[in-house]
Amino acid sequence: MEMKNFRVFFFALLLLASPLLQVARCQSDSETGVAETEGGDLGIVGEDAQDFGDGTFSPAPGVDTVCIFPKNSARVVAAGEETELLVGMKNDGESSVNVIAIQASVHLPFDHSLLVQNLTGQAFNNATVPVSAQATFPYIFAVSKFLQPGTFDLVGSIVYEVDQHPYQSTFYNGTIEVVESGGFISIESVFLVTLGIALLVLFGLWIHGQVKQLSKKTKKAPKVEVGTGTTDASMDEWLQGTAYTQSLSSKSKKKK
Repeated sequence: MEMKNFRVFFFALLLLASPLLQVARCQSDSETGVAETEGGDLGIVGEDAQDFGDGTFSPAPGVDTVCIFPKNSARVVAAGEETELLVGMKNDGESSVNVIAIQASVHLPFDHSLLVQNLTGQAFNNATVPVSAQATFPYIFAVSKFLQPGTFDLVGSIVYEVDQHPYQSTFYNGTIEVVESGGFISIESVFLVTLGIALLVLFGLWIHGQVKQLSKKTKKAPKVEVGTGTTDASMDEWLQGTAYTQSLSSKSKKKK
């Protein structure tokens, strides 16, 4: 019975913990920035500047992109905190490039078809990269604070137009290391500590019950002496003349 109660309590704890272990969509707001090139300002960065859709396009010829994590070469991302990366674009084509937006998503490393989180996109106004020019665009994102620490794949792409034709280039498709935020203690840590203490208490109660049952079974039973003890004299007198004494006397004669 105690083992059954232990199992029920354990599964109840797991059910209560499941909302804490789920991956939630991040709703952090991106800061406003300015994209710069060798020639000066390109445009203002904002989330609601333009609806760039969810289509997937091929990259334009002569357009190259690169990604840099400034002051973060290990690509460590704290869950729930903003992380900045810089997207560099070089236009070696024959026409100017009109940058529309930057978008990214987080996937499981062993299977990109398993989407973990769609990150907030950044749209651009009047961001143009002339021919034979280079530009750098900041992208600020934040993964969900409920995302478990570990290694994930980040896929980032930049959407742009050349001669009013949409194109898309993937500037990063690699791993990032998600860690817990730098707070003193996290919700997950509190839950794990509480779960560990509860399991230890339940294990102690189970051990106590087993020892108690074992002690009941091993209690000493009353001794019963069996052997050739002496017979009380009063008992012999009371049994004289009965079939019992006669059988005893016949047995003693046979032995002689």
